[in-house]
Amino acid sequence: MSALAYNDAEKGTLEVHSPQLTDLTKDEKKAVDIEVFAVQSLEKDAPVILPDVAKPPPAPAKPAKKSTPLWVLWVIWYNAYRRFFTVVFVVNFIGIGFAIAGKWPYAARYPGALVLGNLNVAILVRNEIFGRCLYLFVSTFFAKWTPLWFRLACTSTLQHLGGIHSGCAISGVAWIVLMVVHQFKTKYMFNDSILAFGVITSVMLFVTLCAGLPWVCNTHHNVFELNHRFFGWTSLCMTWVYTIVTNAYDTADGKFDHVGRYVVQQQAFWYTVGMSIFIVLPWICTRHVDVDVELPSPKVVVLRFERGMQQGLLARISRSAVKEYHAFGIISEGTHAKHHYLICGVQGDFTKGLVNDPPKKIWTRELKFAGVSNTSTLYERGIRICTGTGLGAALSTCIQSPYWYLIWIGSDQEKTFSPTISGLIHRHIGPERLLLWDSKVRGGRPPTMKILKEVYDQWQAEVVFITSNYVGNFEIQHGCKEAGIPAFGTLWDFFHLALGVGLRVGCQTTHTSFLILVYPTQCQRSRFLNAWKEPAPHVQLSDKPLFLLLVSFITAAYGPLVLTTLARSYIFAHTPFPGLM
Repeated sequence: MSALAYNDAEKGTLEVHSPQLTDLTKDEKKAVDIEVFAVQSLEKDAPVILPDVAKPPPAPAKPAKKSTPLWVLWVIWYNAYRRFFTVVFVVNFIGIGFAIAGKWPYAARYPGALVLGNLNVAILVRNEIFGRCLYLFVSTFFAKWTPLWFRLACTSTLQHLGGIHSGCAISGVAWIVLMVVHQFKTKYMFNDSILAFGVITSVMLFVTLCAGLPWVCNTHHNVFELNHRFFGWTSLCMTWVYTIVTNAYDTADGKFDHVGRYVVQQQAFWYTVGMSIFIVLPWICTRHVDVDVELPSPKVVVLRFERGMQQGLLARISRSAVKEYHAFGIISEGTHAKHHYLICGVQGDFTKGLVNDPPKKIWTRELKFAGVSNTSTLYERGIRICTGTGLGAALSTCIQSPYWYLIWIGSDQEKTFSPTISGLIHRHIGPERLLLWDSKVRGGRPPTMKILKEVYDQWQAEVVFITSNYVGNFEIQHGCKEAGIPAFGTLWDFFHLALGVGLRVGCQTTHTSFLILVYPTQCQRSRFLNAWKEPAPHVQLSDKPLFLLLVSFITAAYGPLVLTTLARSYIFAHTPFPGLM
């Protein structure tokens, strides 16, 4: 079950190497003052000095390369997504343990309800309409007047609902496996068709779950989407059949006597109805709409659609009604506007097809889904920093709100991203809240964290939203955490970072072939191989109570689960299930 389905559109294109404090213009022979300015023109050396922004001190000499503190890596790694997942996973597997031990009569009598209950929640939190309702509720009732920590918690919760999705999905599969194993243990009581559909449904759900693993959806998007969707739909059909035949069968006389009204009265039936509604509902909003395609450069495609949109929304588009939907951030001047735009970086087969064969019509869902930027209305003032095509997920927030500052880092911006996008920026965002950095004109990337800290202080921002690629997001988000700046970045592949941190803490040796499996891309391998060669930072646990608390919690939560799993293996092999008889 995917953790990242909401966040494909939040990935920008970072076209240059990571920032260093001395990576200023290449033709400068000595250190100069870095000015936080708004760029009205893309011409070199055309800054507008803000009267209320003080010049920072001269750029320091190149510092020694330092690694990110281990406690920062841990705190960011064990985010709300993983905390949600841990709670759901632990609670369900404790319940499974009680069911096996015969201490939970409800689980023995209604195992199907626990399967379908988990699957319902997993699907519901990924439902786009439900998501829009959650964002609307939070933005309506908690904007600006509540304490900052509460608003940050709301944003974090909405961004990381995928942890509930993944936890409930895995737990649902675990419950149905337990249910089917029990039926095979007592197969003399069940018809062969029930056993067959139980196995088929379990297999379909397991394949759907595997297709949603982060490694699959981040490195093989089409494989993830086709398998996750079509095996998921197949699982829904098999769940209907399995639910009906299981409840219709009377174990007393071995016949399918309970049909019609009896089946409808079972809670498993209504759980399946709910699950079907949650899956089908977003698809009724799918339409084949007109689209205008602009090709400003070989790197970028700009799509224009009818009608305006509120800020913080994302759109899914496809050449097919049911296959290969791709999500992109929406740029719009507001709900009153005549058009909205999508910026698509030309990287994969789908976006290359937009260049080689520009469509006149394209499939999309008319009801757009909300991204983390939609919570910008919670805050008094904020900063939106993005790189490359990440502008697509950031620009609407700064256009529609005068309290958000835009920092955009890109290469040859106006030529690459079209005068249309540049015009939107300069018409709606004043120089007092705009910083454009053209890395081609200015000879490289800016000292990103230095500028971000200065803008954060001068703008009196409450939060920073980051839209960049893996390396850019990693560096900015970790830099903000070290500086004490509240920041939300793109959700990337948790599996890779998890193993990277875990192996880094556990030992100081590595195996290259294993690292290639863990980090499929060269960028990720280089990043963590370099980190591996450095001595691990010393962490004073007495000075990091949160770090110690989280480590203790994980140890306490997962240690017993490992032992419980081994115990269950023995129970499965040697004893019947007293709680499920």
